Amino acid sequence: MNEANLPNPNDAGRRIRISLFCTTLLLLAMGIVMIYSASAIFADQRYGDSMFYLKKHLIFLGVGLVGAVCAMAVDCAKLRRYSMMILAVTCVLLVAVLLFAEPIGGARRWMKIAGFQFQPSEFAKLSVVLFLAHQMALRQGQLSNFKKDVLPMVGAIGGICLLILLGKDLGTTVVIGSTLLLMLFIGKMPWKYFWWLVSAAIPVVVLAIVLEPYRMKRILAFLNPWQDIQNTGFQLYQSLLAIGSGGFYGVGLGHSQQKLFYLPAAHTDFIFSIIGEELGFLGAGSVILLFMAFAVLGLMVICRCQSAFAQLFSFGLVALVVIEAMINIGVSIGALPTKGLPLPFISYGGSSLVAKMILVGLLFNISRESRGESA
Repeated sequence: MNEANLPNPNDAGRRIRISLFCTTLLLLAMGIVMIYSASAIFADQRYGDSMFYLKKHLIFLGVGLVGAVCAMAVDCAKLRRYSMMILAVTCVLLVAVLLFAEPIGGARRWMKIAGFQFQPSEFAKLSVVLFLAHQMALRQGQLSNFKKDVLPMVGAIGGICLLILLGKDLGTTVVIGSTLLLMLFIGKMPWKYFWWLVSAAIPVVVLAIVLEPYRMKRILAFLNPWQDIQNTGFQLYQSLLAIGSGGFYGVGLGHSQQKLFYLPAAHTDFIFSIIGEELGFLGAGSVILLFMAFAVLGLMVICRCQSAFAQLFSFGLVALVVIEAMINIGVSIGALPTKGLPLPFISYGGSSLVAKMILVGLLFNISRESRGESA
């Protein structure tokens, strides 16, 4: 066969990156449109500016784009050398939040910097994935010794999770814990160790729920949202009402009724419900398809990576987005108990958006380490 007729690996990698870019762009565009639609009336009533949240979101998007470009330019081989240091800095920030941040809604998750709220736990997810990928790559996929290979990693990430949990952020703790288990699973950790970790995690989660009355109320509301729709089941009831009202085509962009001070956190945690109401099954289904496309493209990046570190790192990054999307959508449709997690790329939330943009930049960076492509 003539070599000129052979497929060019560079072209395949380029197509993956273009597709990933377009998918991310569509998710971001959906976020811009829906944040304005979901928050305009609330922002006008509270701040006298219907574009208040949209303006801040665009600023965060600009910062995120800068972060993505920087992430694309960084040398991942050098970055992994500083994984321990980055994880240590993350710990310091999480401790600082617990000690010095003012509680908001009873939780200590945010620090104020130049008038903007900064949530260290969002960036902790990235540092955790980087740390795990580096440590597992050093072990070359051999996790047969629990005390020597698995326990040190679990202990380090468990400490991060504990700090986040002390800040009353169970949702992020679940995301990091789930990502840890998935990465250990693809790292060929023996099944018995997997079940040991799951068995140890369940009592911790149960205890975290029992010790906080509001979490227990959320669980009860999830089991029977119709029992007290004016109190504990209010948020889930309004979310289901929004999605159910949308039907197949939706009530029309900007015509949601639930965003009129009925559904709390309409532009943040429950923006998917507003999408379902205004754009119907078509709009909500399109969002789900976009996240599925992101997952498939991420898998293609993983399959093309040549080093164990790149494969593990890219898998962890993709897992973060997919897990958060699944939890957010699951909460909105009543398939999971209510948790305060944004919908990646779409929900309003500066730290989440900036962190996800950096994540995409890192994926683009890693995708260069592919068959036939230079690093």
